[in-house]
Amino acid sequence: MDTLTLIKPDDFHLHLRDGSELASVARDSARRFARAIIMPNLAPPVVSVRQALEYRRRILDCLPDNPDFNPLMTLYLTDNTPRDEVDRVAETGEVYAFKYYPAGATTHSASGVTDIGKVMPVLEYMAQRDVPLLLHGEVTDAEVDIFDREKVFIERILSPLVENINALRIVLEHVTTRDAVQFVSGASDRIAATITPHHLMLNRNAMLAEGINPHHYCLPILKRERHRQALVAAATSGNPKFFLGTDSAPHSARAKEKPPCCAGIYNACAAIELYASVFDAMDSLDTLEQFASRNGARFYGLPLNTQKISLRREEWQIPDVINFAGATLVPFRAGGSCRWKLVDEH
Repeated sequence: MDTLTLIKPDDFHLHLRDGSELASVARDSARRFARAIIMPNLAPPVVSVRQALEYRRRILDCLPDNPDFNPLMTLYLTDNTPRDEVDRVAETGEVYAFKYYPAGATTHSASGVTDIGKVMPVLEYMAQRDVPLLLHGEVTDAEVDIFDREKVFIERILSPLVENINALRIVLEHVTTRDAVQFVSGASDRIAATITPHHLMLNRNAMLAEGINPHHYCLPILKRERHRQALVAAATSGNPKFFLGTDSAPHSARAKEKPPCCAGIYNACAAIELYASVFDAMDSLDTLEQFASRNGARFYGLPLNTQKISLRREEWQIPDVINFAGATLVPFRAGGSCRWKLVDEH
């Protein structure tokens, strides 16, 4: 197979930043994806439907050449999120979920949830209104090893949450471990997960083995090879619980290379091409459309996209750097080759 045509995919986990940074990166995603779940961790965070709709307008204003791109907005869950905001989300057609960041877990998460007990009443109401919860699934306790934070989150937070509020729709975002794959696979159909291209392609050696590579630093952090293999098996399996979410997160090279290094990997400039390369290597191109274009839409109750894209088996070079609001951004696989190339939209 040298040409691959897919229903245009959706990205169910995307960071776009704001202002001139937003303008620098939005086109990369809009070219490859019809819709994207937009993360709310701006500074200050997007905590109301009004703020989300204003942010959505700023995104669309950056994309005059991609008028069909549909940003699916989210709100940042805090200890003080009111029930009224859940009602507003449930009643708008442009805001789709709340994002749960444990306070201090990642970039711009300082306003996140400090104790899940403080938000249980709101989560119960979200279940009643069928508003999804998107989880950054890590604990932040200092005594927990950074490589174990996802596993411990599942044990301490997610398992009890699912048991206590079994009607809540939950996406465990950017899963990184065999433990997460097993949990999601064995849970009800109210539980799903997204998987990033970088967690499919890299294990922790890529960040640590030949000197520290800050451009491979992300949160949740890269894990052992056995975990990467479990993610690849889940993504390529056709299981409807797993779907595409790039977690593409742009930072300038300076922010990545000076301490403390910002967490995040920018992959939007080659995202669907990289996924295709992973599926190709597993002889599973026949399940790529399921993972990229169907599973997430089904979970969110969205119609399938009518547009299509085509990829061609052709090696091309990912840019060494990208302009990022006048600064330099180093993308994922910078300067490396990719075996599939986006060639057409229909």
